[in-house]
Amino acid sequence: MIPSDGYTDDEIRDIFLNSRRIVVVGMSRNPDKPAHYVPMYLKERGYEIIPVNPMADEIAGLKVYKSILDVEGDIDVVDVFRPSEEVPKVVREAIKKNPKVIWLQEGIYHPEAVELAHEAGIKIVWNRCMMREHKRLFR
Repeated sequence: MIPSDGYTDDEIRDIFLNSRRIVVVGMSRNPDKPAHYVPMYLKERGYEIIPVNPMADEIAGLKVYKSILDVEGDIDVVDVFRPSEEVPKVVREAIKKNPKVIWLQEGIYHPEAVELAHEAGIKIVWNRCMMREHKRLFR
């Protein structure tokens, strides 16, 4: 069982209100997959979406980066659509870019990744869908 990340609704709401640039690790070209339609939902609500996927050059008209480390400028949120066992590697890369938040999508959790983020002073949300949380908190 995945433990709670412990964030209150107000804390999650603040993440959305204080974020603009969202790097999406594992964004999919397939419009039927959550790794595509969740970031597109956020894009439609004014967030800047920056896809990271080593298997694509462009997704939905957006330039795709091979790695988080290739993204220039500040990052507010690193939104992760990767299997839990890959998350520590993703978090280690993300820490080098010092985002405000690392967000692990629904069903994704890794205790080592959580520890790494906390040690780096970065908020980490896990086992939550950004689209579902946004819809729930901003009706």
